[in-house]
Amino acid sequence: MAAPGPVRRLLRGLVVVAVVLAVLTGLLWGLQRRLVYLPHDGPVPAAATVLPGARDVVLETSDGLRLDAWFVPGRDAGAPAVLVANGNGGHRGLRAPLAAALARRGLAVLLFDYRGYGGNPGSPSEEGLARDVRAARAHLLEEAGVPPDRVLYLGESLGAAVVTELATEHPPAALVLRSPFVDLASVGAEHYPFLPVRALLRDRYPVAERVAMIRVPTTVVLGDADSIVPPAQSRAVAAAAAALHRLVEVPGADHNDRVLLDGDALVDAVVELAGP
Repeated sequence: MAAPGPVRRLLRGLVVVAVVLAVLTGLLWGLQRRLVYLPHDGPVPAAATVLPGARDVVLETSDGLRLDAWFVPGRDAGAPAVLVANGNGGHRGLRAPLAAALARRGLAVLLFDYRGYGGNPGSPSEEGLARDVRAARAHLLEEAGVPPDRVLYLGESLGAAVVTELATEHPPAALVLRSPFVDLASVGAEHYPFLPVRALLRDRYPVAERVAMIRVPTTVVLGDADSIVPPAQSRAVAAAAAALHRLVEVPGADHNDRVLLDGDALVDAVVELAGP
């Protein structure tokens, strides 16, 4: 016997919903890295035209890529160096004000672009970015001559995940995490609550899990009006940190507000951990 009209309409509606969800799920699987990584190709200017005293350098990754970067020497030969890992958007040119602010405080700074960013070859992925940040650290130690115990890691959003993973293998002198998420799936679920994000993601970035294993002074900086990474997730990362130095909350600040990009709260947090 045929189903009554209302039942047929309900079944058709459920089928449509299922098809839409299946299509969205397929798109998320196939295009997810385009949603996670938002590179800007440039053009990226020469370092010296943007940052006085800076120079263009090239990083060599373990899988044979050559990545463009900028190095700003410190005030003196023994100055601590800050390895800056960018968020998921833009290129190193957008972080020039941050590097300038840190340099004014006497610190050396390395800004670099991941593979696929700023005109660099390759395509970004969790494994690829792990290789890229290792190349950045190697440059500081081998080319710039910075001792390992004078290198600080500063990670911005996705970059917080990148330097946290690096720190599990190569602990820095200190770690500053700006707007970190618990893991990529947790922040993805905030933006795509109707999709099985955790089951689909290829790249995981388990920040909270990893920061619990890192026993170096760690400061977390967040904006309490962040609309990209919920402040509660950054607080959870701070709570998980094995050696939390300080949690810095910037009132009213959203994810990409200038105060979080290169403001005093962030710069002071780095300088504090850099020490004398």
